[in-house]
Parts: sequence; C-alpha cells; structure tokens
Amino acid sequence: MDELDHRIVDLLQRDGRATQLELSRSVGLSQPAVAERIRKLEERGIITGYTARVDASKLGKDITAFIGVSIEHPKYFEGFARKVLAMPEVLEAHRVAGQDSYILKVRTRNTKTLDTLLVETLRTISGVTRTHTTIVLTSIKEETYIHVSPEELKGA
Repeated sequence: MDELDHRIVDLLQRDGRATQLELSRSVGLSQPAVAERIRKLEERGIITGYTARVDASKLGKDITAFIGVSIEHPKYFEGFARKVLAMPEVLEAHRVAGQDSYILKVRTRNTKTLDTLLVETLRTISGVTRTHTTIVLTSIKEETYIHVSPEELKGA
C-alpha cells in the first residue's frame, strides 16, 4: 500500500458511500485510476466489504452483551466456531488467550432472548463448559474505523 491507497482506505472508512469521482478529486487521481486501486485493495483483502452502520435499539435489539465461553478441549473449537457463525445474534466472535476460549459480542431483543441464547443455544454446544456474561449498560464508543498512518504501513 502506498500513500494514495492509504488515503483511499481512510476516505472509504470515513464515508463508505463516497463515489469514485469524489475519491478521485480528494486524492488527485482519475476516476478509473481510483476504481483500479479499489479493485486491487479488495482483491488483496484490505477492503473486505461495505456496510451501513445502524442503531440496534431502533431495530429492536436493546441488549448488548459480551459472553466469555470456556471450551473444555481444542478438539471442540471447529464445531463451536461453525455453530457460532450461524447465530445472527453474534456480531463478533474471537478465540482468545486467558480464562476464556472465546469472547462473543451479541445483540438481542431483551434479557429473555439473551437467556434463551445462553441456555438453549450456547451451553448446549459440545465442549462448552462455562459461560459468563457482561451486559452493556451504556456504550460510549463503538467504532469500525482503523487508523493506520503511512509511517505505520512502511513497517507492514
């Protein structure tokens, strides 16, 4: 990635609806040149997709929670991951080091649906030995923007 690629990625992270023409004006390239750079950034997996950010509570998802999940043995990791990938309530799933095997970020309609997710879904997956849940009261920052300066990219 050169400085122009970095600027394009930065601009797209800030406004995923920016047109190629707007981007070309911002970075000083032609629209076809910007289109080609974006295509290459997508092919390289640097740009992985485009999405709209929404207000979950306005869509009826009032509960945000983080769930730590302990798995008794690594042989259960693949099966657990497969099941979690199919759960629409799970927004993020990370295999971690430490007390838990996985940390999940979930959004549910209410505490009843959270309870159902925990008791009837997660705890019934083979290998799950324990879960512990932290319910979010207020979110003060939720970002998807990843800041990377051109200097940091030189070492990558």
